[in-house]
Amino acid sequence: MGLLQKLGILGAPLPGRGIPAPGVRPVPGRIPPVGGGAGHAMMNSPRSAKAAESSRTSNGLKEFLWNLDGLGHGKLLDLGPAWQTTLSFFIERGFRVSSEDLLRAWKEFLQSEEQNLQMALGGSVEALDMTAEGRAARFLAGNLRYSPAWFDAILLWDVLDYLEPIVARRVVEQLTELLRPGGVVLAMFHSRRPEQFHRYRVADSMTLQMLPGTEGFQSQRIYQNREIQELFRVYRTMKSFVGRDQLREVLFIK
Repeated sequence: MGLLQKLGILGAPLPGRGIPAPGVRPVPGRIPPVGGGAGHAMMNSPRSAKAAESSRTSNGLKEFLWNLDGLGHGKLLDLGPAWQTTLSFFIERGFRVSSEDLLRAWKEFLQSEEQNLQMALGGSVEALDMTAEGRAARFLAGNLRYSPAWFDAILLWDVLDYLEPIVARRVVEQLTELLRPGGVVLAMFHSRRPEQFHRYRVADSMTLQMLPGTEGFQSQRIYQNREIQELFRVYRTMKSFVGRDQLREVLFIK
């Protein structure tokens, strides 16, 4: 077990992926913008999780779409896997969609950090700043690299629950820079530590499909309402929807 795993920051290794070679920074799982007849990118296959998938009614998604109604050719950032159903849903409504699987990028980054840490301890490379702030700075140096105010909407899902708190704060700050004034964010927060990690995709305007994830992500924090408000303090509107499944959906308007 590596040092980062002992710290509870890094879960089980990604299936089918090894640790990058020393000095090689993994490329984050980003899908180029598509829509309006653009070419198709490779999509994640849901076949392995299909048998166990479930659905939930999403008032947060309904409100999210209501705020985007009439926008026309907007730009949306999906911070989960590039599911074909989600892409098609928004492309049919005139959106350009960019998908960046931020949690997978975070896990690959930590695997690279583990390798570099071992090299630093052996004197092969310069010592790393292993504080949470140092990791956050290095992670964001290679992820979420878009122009300021580029997006009209962001699907954040429950990503923040699985990031170190300082990294989560820095991610929110970065996303705020990427969102135009009046833009909307849909985020989800667990009210207790989840027993199962899930991925989410849009089935229709009020329904999300939940697919059990296999990546071994471990939740890092359960956010209280005041902590969520502090994370998104610069946003002018916050609206919450609490579900029976211990998930709180929160809509933020910049």
